Amino acid sequence: MKLISYNVNGIRSAMSKGFVDWLKEENPDIIGLQEIKAHEKDIDPTIFQDLGYNLYWYPAVKKGYSGVAIFSKIKPKSLKYGMGLNKYDDEGRILQADFDGFSFISSYFPSGTTGDERQGFKYEFLDDIFGYMQDLRNENTTVILSGDYNICHKPIDIHNPVSNKNSSGFLPEERAWMDKFTGSGFIDTFRHFNPNPHQYTWWSFRANSRAKNLGWRIDYHMVTNELQNRLKSAVILPDVKHSDHCPIVLEIE
Repeated sequence: MKLISYNVNGIRSAMSKGFVDWLKEENPDIIGLQEIKAHEKDIDPTIFQDLGYNLYWYPAVKKGYSGVAIFSKIKPKSLKYGMGLNKYDDEGRILQADFDGFSFISSYFPSGTTGDERQGFKYEFLDDIFGYMQDLRNENTTVILSGDYNICHKPIDIHNPVSNKNSSGFLPEERAWMDKFTGSGFIDTFRHFNPNPHQYTWWSFRANSRAKNLGWRIDYHMVTNELQNRLKSAVILPDVKHSDHCPIVLEIE
């Protein structure tokens, strides 16, 4: 089974750059999208339904902002929209689809790059989603939390760890949260298979960063330890360019 996570930085923008043709060719069973910046009524859903996908949207209340979605060729047994906390749910931060054998969550963690207020909001989210995921694990041991975490975990995950040591997304507190999260029973699937540096999932639009591969690895498929024996592969697709992010792929049995 092929699972993809992709921050599309606006689904309408991505569609104008060939996203639909790419999706048809890549043909994942499930794709979790982040930063969709649209409601379902803002596009023609039959474009994706004709490819065999069931569409589940969780947009932000604010138009043109944030939001997540899951497109799946398998109908989920159940869906859960949000965390039950309005301050995050109004921004469309997480959507969970439950299937036979696992639950898949498309998540979009807040960014703290716009200042102290949003950085504080990000820390609140990190605390709350940690507790939320621990509670979920008590109910369901096979969980995949995929999406844009807006955090580079280790120096290998960022092109210049020294100059970015005080940058949101690579702050000591954020990296410590990643240590705590992976230590609580979650596997970073890409690093499970790929120990090599210079592999990123996001590049700034500035300074020709993507062409120079001056990137950050901030998108993850994190899975509970109980899924380790079902992992087949995990790869990044840096040559797919509909967004400032690129897709990440996970294959499981």
